[in-house]
Amino acid sequence: MPPKRERVLYWRHEKVMADAMRNPDERFTYGDYRQWDDGERWELIEGQAWSMSPAPRRSHQKLSLWLARKLADFLEGHPCEVYEAPFDLLLPEGDEDDDEVATVVQPDILVFCDKSKLTEAGARGAPTFIIEILSPSTSKKDLNEKFRLYERHGVREYWVVDPDAQAIHAWSLDEHRRFGRERLHLAQASRAPGAGPLVVSTALEGFSVDSGELFGAID
Repeated sequence: MPPKRERVLYWRHEKVMADAMRNPDERFTYGDYRQWDDGERWELIEGQAWSMSPAPRRSHQKLSLWLARKLADFLEGHPCEVYEAPFDLLLPEGDEDDDEVATVVQPDILVFCDKSKLTEAGARGAPTFIIEILSPSTSKKDLNEKFRLYERHGVREYWVVDPDAQAIHAWSLDEHRRFGRERLHLAQASRAPGAGPLVVSTALEGFSVDSGELFGAID
């Protein structure tokens, strides 16, 4: 069975988060994960299990749908493909069998330009681009554990969308394969289309998001 959850304090929002969960003395693999049938969603990060309950808020879902549609329209006729959670992304350390992989995550939005990484069950290996949308239950993990994880596995670009602050945090891999300087984009107070600022992707040439239009979608 999955490990028990524990509540942790997340300083950025100064409130109790329902983020992980883990029994620090236990390690799990994708083989274990596939057997869990408790009806909850889980992620594994280096063998530690993190709960993804409760379900995301309405604003989270609206932003996810808006961004996925925007990407799908942009990628029409393009070799890259976009996917939404729930979608199992396996990040192996080497050539271990799938059932031995200790990291399985479900990013909100993923773009793959290397289709050889796609499997019937999801994908194995880092996508080109990941977007996570902050929720009270995932904020700490998205900005800490997942940041380091995606950087280490070579995700070319990582965006974190914060519905409460109406901000987009963006990072891109530099020549040292590290996420470089953060690009912070705060939506204008009007949140109207064209109000910006414009968030421009470095991994998907030509793709951009008007932050005013994005956050206006959750009104």
